[in-house]
Amino acid sequence: MIRKSKQLQRLAFALCFVLTSSVFAQETLSKKASTNLSEEKIPFNPEVKMGKLDNGLTYYIKNNGKPENKVELRLVVNAGSILENDEQRGLAHFMEHMNFNGTKNFEKNELVDYLQSIGVKFGAHLNAYTSFDETVYILPIPSDDPEKLEKGFQIIEDWAHNALLTDEQIESERGVVLEEYRLGQGANERMMQEYLPKMLYGSKYADRLPIGQKEVLENFDYDTLRQFYKDWYRPDLMAVIAVGDVDVATLEAKIKEHFGNIPKPNNPKPRESFELPNHKETLVSVESDKEASFSQVQVMFKDTEDAQPDTTLEDYRKSIVENVFSQMINNRLDELTNGENPPFVFGSSYYGGTYAKTKNAYQSFAMTSETGQLKALQTLLEENQRVKQHGFYEGEFERAKKDIMARMEKSFKDRDKMESNRIVGEYIRNFLENEPMPGIEWEYNFYKEQLPKIDLTEVNALISDYIKDENRVIILTGPEKEGLTNATEAEVRSILEEVGEEELAPYEDTEVASSLITDVPKAGTVTDYKTNDVLGTTTLTLSNGAKVTYKVTDFKNDEILFDAYSYGGNSLYSLEDYKATANANGGLSEAGVNGFDKTEMGKMMSGKIVNVRPRISTYSEDISGNASPKDLEDLFQLVHLYFTALNKDEKAYNSYIDKQKSFLGNMMSNPQTYFSIKMGEWMYGDNPRYMGFPTPEMMDEANYDLAYEKYKERFADAGDFHFYFVGNIDEKKLVDFASQYIASLPGKNSNEMYEVNDFRPLTGQHEKIIEKGADPKSSVRITYHGPTTYDTKEDFALETLGEILTIKLVEQLREEEGGVYGVGARGNMSNMPYDWYSFTIGFPCGPENVDKLKNAALAEVDKLVANGPTQKDLDKVKETYLLDHKEDMKDNRFWLNSLKNADYLKKDANKLMDYNKNVEGLTTEYLHEVAKKYLSGDYLVGIHNPES
Repeated sequence: MIRKSKQLQRLAFALCFVLTSSVFAQETLSKKASTNLSEEKIPFNPEVKMGKLDNGLTYYIKNNGKPENKVELRLVVNAGSILENDEQRGLAHFMEHMNFNGTKNFEKNELVDYLQSIGVKFGAHLNAYTSFDETVYILPIPSDDPEKLEKGFQIIEDWAHNALLTDEQIESERGVVLEEYRLGQGANERMMQEYLPKMLYGSKYADRLPIGQKEVLENFDYDTLRQFYKDWYRPDLMAVIAVGDVDVATLEAKIKEHFGNIPKPNNPKPRESFELPNHKETLVSVESDKEASFSQVQVMFKDTEDAQPDTTLEDYRKSIVENVFSQMINNRLDELTNGENPPFVFGSSYYGGTYAKTKNAYQSFAMTSETGQLKALQTLLEENQRVKQHGFYEGEFERAKKDIMARMEKSFKDRDKMESNRIVGEYIRNFLENEPMPGIEWEYNFYKEQLPKIDLTEVNALISDYIKDENRVIILTGPEKEGLTNATEAEVRSILEEVGEEELAPYEDTEVASSLITDVPKAGTVTDYKTNDVLGTTTLTLSNGAKVTYKVTDFKNDEILFDAYSYGGNSLYSLEDYKATANANGGLSEAGVNGFDKTEMGKMMSGKIVNVRPRISTYSEDISGNASPKDLEDLFQLVHLYFTALNKDEKAYNSYIDKQKSFLGNMMSNPQTYFSIKMGEWMYGDNPRYMGFPTPEMMDEANYDLAYEKYKERFADAGDFHFYFVGNIDEKKLVDFASQYIASLPGKNSNEMYEVNDFRPLTGQHEKIIEKGADPKSSVRITYHGPTTYDTKEDFALETLGEILTIKLVEQLREEEGGVYGVGARGNMSNMPYDWYSFTIGFPCGPENVDKLKNAALAEVDKLVANGPTQKDLDKVKETYLLDHKEDMKDNRFWLNSLKNADYLKKDANKLMDYNKNVEGLTTEYLHEVAKKYLSGDYLVGIHNPES
């Protein structure tokens, strides 16, 4: 549901709310507009079967055919870290781990082993998470086999009440959880520990981070964990969700069979809700850390009243008003971000949930430069105050409504093509937060009915409810280093006082043109037309030499994706020109096209879903994007303009440079980032074209004028570009638009090829230790790589060996040693820009375990070389490949990438149809030969340790 869901708001700052004016006017209009709306309840989606068992367990079921032969299962427990007592801090999350380590029907490691055997991958598919108020288990399962479906329900039943929790299993999992705890340590965690008591003032939430406390995790008594499980894993606090390609009656029967007999607890502990108390004063937290990568500002205006669920049509209508407000305030913040001397790298405001289920807040957020926190704070406060003093205007109001309605229409059109794993989140929120779920068809129609009736005055009135002096929290976080003067609490309070008394000028809204393209180009023609029946594609050759390949699909109703390339890129620049322009290229498109700046383009595109991005890569120039089918012509027009009419705008470019400098300025202070960058220098630094990590000084030295001229050179010839389109395409329109806007582009048929210098990365037997950071955190990276003769079959074999080795490394380093939280291996072979193979292993761990775990990982490699993989492990990977590929074949992005990359890498696209045969053809004997060939020789070891 596209509304004010707490989780959606946290993830997508771009959908939010706010505003000014007369509260009296708002009340009058609301009463007038909502006649009877306050009495009528929001309906429940009729396509969803919701029920409750006698023991109190709630269930949600929906038949959904995308993807085919798969069902998404969720076990939702209305219990998280907020329910822990002092001796249990971290055990809600620990309990989540334990459900993967031994249940009544799946002994330790049997669960993951079984699921891998049917193609369900640990981490990528099978997963879980623990938050303050909930624990959610995630299980996608194949549904075309009754036995697999039955096992899936047995697994989630076991999670609900059949965890074994033996002493041995608990003890063996301590190391894994402590490694996850270790991963979370660092600047952000240290600063959060300081500001949470103010953000969550007076609340238990401030002292119940889900990861818990180290001393508790190290020393808790086994019975303390068992008590948490007994107290809170019970049917009245649980929901089972089943969405997928199985009929509702079958799924309901499975739920009743597996969960109906779980007994109700006698005298259950009350499941409390925990308050976020009000406070009259403004709380300020200014935190800094030597390892902080970014500077941020957050302003919270917490409600004084507790949050109430939306139940009536009037409640739902208010959420639409809030949505319009959010769209407009964020449009204004985006304009500031794109303008000259931007006050922040990114800014956003929204009204929605906080960490506490019982409290909502209006929140403004910005990412800034290290010296720009106070300016960003002032700007956020002023923009809110500007709305309060002057309100929004009709032009931006109409554009916001168009944008919101376009998104609703897209969701409505794709309602029957929504993947099951994207549906279940709404059901989880309905159970945990009472979020209404009337279904997208009802929502779309309600938006269509109510959005035109919403008056700007009632939107403007919201700001008076949002902005207040009490319950206000200001949080600043950023780096701490020599020469940098950090903001102070006194300065923050001074800005609050200053802005509160400031009379601000109204926002200036400007009229925009109705069309991006001013002179419609003279159309070219299609000179050749070929179809590929194997792939279901059509390729057009245009009169200027450009090629267009398209594939019509029904995977989504409202989606067309495109990509295009031409060989060359900045590999054709002289070394001097390359170094002068490398850091400028990203800012070229910030100027807009055809005389319209980025803000004007955004206004002109209101109500349209279309996006186009040009770029210059190392070996090609590219342009890509997406559009709704109804907006396809706008996409083609933008493509034409990015070839012919890119603006040159020093102010827009300087704005980009300022934001990049702010974003990149302190990234090297993060120990993990520092390690990656230094590893890159070590392995690739001898390349004369190696640029390394861009520093603020390098950004200042980039040559915009030269980069702009080089861009025009690279996009001067459309004749050697190949364009690819995949989606719900009207073929006649696409051919017409291609003729009008692509065939009319200059075509010189230069057919350039990229250039490759003689440099090759460091090879041989080497080890490098890099020290950075104060926390006891290390990581290990092992790399086998070198020149080869490219072979498609060997490439696939190396990839498969990486998947198999990951299974073995998880078993050994995580489950047996308890020394890592995550570990993985990856192998591949490339033929561009030169033939090369690569096989990498990586994992974080404690400094004390580096040598032991490095040697354990290498021992697993040696086993592959000596014995090859087992048939059991190969079969697990094969099953995952086949299941993933089955879904990929119904995905537009997969087809777009496959078609383009086949040509780009000079491969036969038709071989895509041989994938299943290639998977079945993999043998342990062949993989053994490939392992011996590529994993028997030298390797590079990079080790990150904390500073001595």
